[in-house]
Amino acid sequence: MSALTLTTPSAERPRQTRWLLRLHRPALCAWGALAVVLAALLLALAGPLVNAAADGWRQYRACGMNPRCSYDQAAIMRYKDYYNYATIALNLLPFVVAAWAGAALTGRELESGTARLAWTQADSPARWLTVRLAVPALGLVVTTGLLSRLHHLAWAAGEGRIDSAKEWYDRYTFHANGPTLAALTLAGLAAGALAGLLVRRTLPALVVGVLVTGGLRALTELALPHLWPAVTRTDSVDRFVPGDGLQVDQGMVTRGGAHVPAPSCDSTAGCDAAYKDFTGRYDVFHPASHFWPLQLSTSALLLAVTALLVTACFLTLRRQTGALRPPKPTRTAA
Repeated sequence: MSALTLTTPSAERPRQTRWLLRLHRPALCAWGALAVVLAALLLALAGPLVNAAADGWRQYRACGMNPRCSYDQAAIMRYKDYYNYATIALNLLPFVVAAWAGAALTGRELESGTARLAWTQADSPARWLTVRLAVPALGLVVTTGLLSRLHHLAWAAGEGRIDSAKEWYDRYTFHANGPTLAALTLAGLAAGALAGLLVRRTLPALVVGVLVTGGLRALTELALPHLWPAVTRTDSVDRFVPGDGLQVDQGMVTRGGAHVPAPSCDSTAGCDAAYKDFTGRYDVFHPASHFWPLQLSTSALLLAVTALLVTACFLTLRRQTGALRPPKPTRTAA
């Protein structure tokens, strides 16, 4: 009597995740330590640091023009410096992830041959790549989501209390304050992984991944003001005050109601002549109420780009390996 035993790679699937975590344990520990330090700094900014700085600004406003009056300038500068450090660090996270993904996640394994060894041990190229994208993506979404939330709390704690606080539309504050941080980090992960698959060398893949992520960040900055309908406000030529928010466009209103750029002039007489045919000025901007619409629309755009990059990763791997399906079950007689 004989029986057929099906040998499938399903039992090997959990090992791929464990092996990935073990292989990149130093990077995982470094990322965890960085997240803890940034979280602690943001909590301090939302609590004792902002309170001390607010007291310093209250003392400064109470001094008025009295030159002998003193205030806690050190607390004000300390809050400003630490806020800038934390904000810039959060904005650099996508580039750090892109560098790691290109150099270590895919580039190094392809260069050393470790990936092909894994593919010959009951693990398909598709599953190999899926694990390397899905497992880090889960951890990145959790940590960057938490850090952006803490940053938003720290920023909100100083609103109206710190005279030198950053506006919501400051380019670094905006991306550190919401889900665009997580979306851009995922885009950096996909860009780095694709760079590693294409270049197949550690250091060049690191550079390419960072450059692609930088290009995505630059394109995001250009597209952001146009991803949600802006508010247009008009006023007279003499009483015009720009809107308080993210500026999109400014110019002049002609007698026919057309919006045109403001003319240039270098003298009072020249300006009077240049502006005499205009009936007013216009200003196109995003007010503070557009913070979340801009955050969500920008995040959606970045996630769409990330999906394209992930698709490119699988197409590149398929072109290099020929097939992405897992090995078929084999039959052994018993």
